[in-house]
Amino acid sequence: MADIFDVPRVRSDSTSTTASQSSSSRQILRQRLAQLLVCLEDLSSDDETNEEVSRTLDEAFYLCGKYTNRESFRLHMVTWNVGTAEPPADVRSLLQLDSQPATDLFVIGLQEVNATPVRYISDLISEDSWSHLLMDTLAPMGYIKVTSVRMQGLLLILFAKQVHLPFIRDIQSTYTRTGLFGYWGNKGGVSVRFSFYGHMLCFLNCHLAAHMNYALQRMDEFEYILDTQDFDMYNTPQVLDHKVVFWFGDLNFRIADHGMHFLRSSINNGRFNLLWDRDQLTMMKKKEPILQEFEEGPLCFKPTYKFDRFSETYDTSGKKRKPAWTDRILWRIKPKAIETEDENMSTTSSTDDDEYPIKVTQDMYTCDVSYGVSDHKPVIATFNLEMRKKVETPLVTLTVKGHWSADEDATFTYTILENFESSTWDWIGLYKIGFKSASDYSAFTWVKDDEVAANGEVVTVQMSKNELPLLAGDYVLGYYSTNMQTLLAFSPTFQILESQQAVMERLVPENINGHEK
Repeated sequence: MADIFDVPRVRSDSTSTTASQSSSSRQILRQRLAQLLVCLEDLSSDDETNEEVSRTLDEAFYLCGKYTNRESFRLHMVTWNVGTAEPPADVRSLLQLDSQPATDLFVIGLQEVNATPVRYISDLISEDSWSHLLMDTLAPMGYIKVTSVRMQGLLLILFAKQVHLPFIRDIQSTYTRTGLFGYWGNKGGVSVRFSFYGHMLCFLNCHLAAHMNYALQRMDEFEYILDTQDFDMYNTPQVLDHKVVFWFGDLNFRIADHGMHFLRSSINNGRFNLLWDRDQLTMMKKKEPILQEFEEGPLCFKPTYKFDRFSETYDTSGKKRKPAWTDRILWRIKPKAIETEDENMSTTSSTDDDEYPIKVTQDMYTCDVSYGVSDHKPVIATFNLEMRKKVETPLVTLTVKGHWSADEDATFTYTILENFESSTWDWIGLYKIGFKSASDYSAFTWVKDDEVAANGEVVTVQMSKNELPLLAGDYVLGYYSTNMQTLLAFSPTFQILESQQAVMERLVPENINGHEK
């Protein structure tokens, strides 16, 4: 059973760092509305009064807009050093699939996935066993694998509800090796960045140097990863340029100074706070400016390393490793831009934070000690992302025409609504409801093959009956962008009817007088 403690939720905001600042903004809103009432009482035909009313209204509606039209999205994150083990039979409790409200995004970071040469090559050809299990578990619940990145034993996977996929754009991933002076990928970091309803998010999964005495090396590796990871994006070329960054993984920081007896006594009595001051990451945050920009929830769960496998007992081997919170999940809100003056004396600053703030609230930070395949226990964090959508319109629309069955060719149309990097290599897939990823299509066809379609142009496409499934089922069409590496749009769900060929070949049971034969 997971160790879950009732602790205050941890919140951070892109427009403020304290509750008092948020309260101050609401007070300003009330003042503006009060001014509006005064203006209305004194309303006359005087132009100056009318201008004051108009100006006060504009300010009030602007401030109202900042606190309305905001939506919340639930993010579920997991980090787990799996110690080269095969996955357990069931990961439902790890993903907390019964929680409410339902999760919108799953981000899973694994370390030490089995990466022997033969196994690694086979995983490149087909998905690794961990990815298979996660997809098999999440797909029936309506979650689709958006993307993944792997560097030897490091694996980072992103899943999302289908409804969000058209608004997850500009996906890019990269990796950095830090093992053997940067030549070996057993240690390092893998990252995925993307735009989520117009907000730039980045997830960085790291496995840093081990052992008690290498805290400074771990910091050097983290800074090296941040310096070397680049993205082909003009507005977010590096990790820290993103509006929100989640840094997680087996960071390998240990608990210094305390002896084994004190450590285990504190853990057994649930007095984790006695160990916080000597946690190396907590200590490093006091003197490393870059770490001070990251936030972390309280460590109110058992240290997640090192356990005897398939038990809840800390290391009983001859090495008797000291318990430690090696596995962590932190986040950073990009600091608000400071106003500066250019050579022409014009003041410039980013208004994005003011108009489209994003609030990150951590709802849970715990570990699940019930999983025993590894000597590490998985760490779970859930977050609430509150934001105003900057993007609400899909780039493409798809419309199914007529009835579909394998008895005749099928027809549909697509229309590009906004400019994007479309390509003649884009394709439209036919997906059965419950599909796992963009590549899990039943059939596909290329988009307009002679040239890129113009905005607003309704393009009619036919799909050969030979490509359609013979049996009935619920399906959607999905437009896949090769350049953006994601599904940009879906049609409404529709049904493909059973074909005559399926009936003739007895692929479906006959129905006689209401009874299947």
